[in-house]
Amino acid sequence: MRNKTFIIAELSANHGGDINIAIETIRAAKRTGADAIKFQTYTADTITIDVKSDLFLMNHGTHWDGLYLHDLYKQAFTPWEWHAELFKVAKEEGLVCFSSPFDKTAVDLLEELNAPIYKIASFEITDIPLIEYAASKGKPMIISTGIAEIEDIELAIETCKKAGNNDITILKCTSAYPAKLEDANLITIPDIMRRFGVKSGLSDHTLGTEAPAIAVAMGAQVIEKHFMLDKSVGGPDAHFSLDEKEFKEMVDAVRLTEKMMGKVDYEMTEKKKSSRHFSRSLFVVEDVKEGDVLSDKNVRSIRPASGMHPKELNNLIGKMFSKDADKGTPLSWDMIQ
Repeated sequence: MRNKTFIIAELSANHGGDINIAIETIRAAKRTGADAIKFQTYTADTITIDVKSDLFLMNHGTHWDGLYLHDLYKQAFTPWEWHAELFKVAKEEGLVCFSSPFDKTAVDLLEELNAPIYKIASFEITDIPLIEYAASKGKPMIISTGIAEIEDIELAIETCKKAGNNDITILKCTSAYPAKLEDANLITIPDIMRRFGVKSGLSDHTLGTEAPAIAVAMGAQVIEKHFMLDKSVGGPDAHFSLDEKEFKEMVDAVRLTEKMMGKVDYEMTEKKKSSRHFSRSLFVVEDVKEGDVLSDKNVRSIRPASGMHPKELNNLIGKMFSKDADKGTPLSWDMIQ
């Protein structure tokens, strides 16, 4: 039986700058059946600098085009002074609580809060000093691959291992917000496991709930999805986040997929034995007399399974009956000369 998929509700910027909304979102995540709630730990100044030049302007066909990076992150960040309270609420709710750090000071804050996991966002996969520092804390590492080339993934994994950390999960991620279903390329998930020898999963930015369930069928062990209490809250990530009803539907779909995946099973259960009664076997299908030649006219493979195995038919053609038999008689060895 496969292990239970680890489902992460990503809070990100979905709090509207109100800690009470953040707290209620954590409680809602618990109601959906999520296993974990995840934050993002940065300030505008730890992730970029306040420079109004074209280099820092969003203009790549995203929902955020026209905003300078510093201004976007001033809107989107989760205040650091909230973290202790949010971790406390998550613990009360029985949720695993962790975060994506975006610099070493964020790692230090999360260490003070005993964060059990570190998640490296896809755009930070090239920040090797950050990965090295987070991995050195000995916690499981989850890394998204949205903008990564194979060499980036290899280097990130190598960096974790050099830091003595081998608990690595690489998430397939499409860095589009929202991402198109046809760009999900979920077949990459089992390839990640084979190619890199790590656990794998999906950081999903599609609008629906289909991709996570299919990803689980492909072998995903972790699912991460942006979550918000109510889309009316608005905010930078609202347009590709799931609300409570949608997220619960996703969780239910993942759990149903797990049940359907089940286990490798060739066991002959009592139910299977009972059903085999209606499989094929060899029957006399027209009245025959002793000495008649057995042919494909008077013996056929039909349901139910009361006669000889159908594999014997070719060997029996041309032999003679040793006794009379009525139509509908199961064929047995004592009927053959």
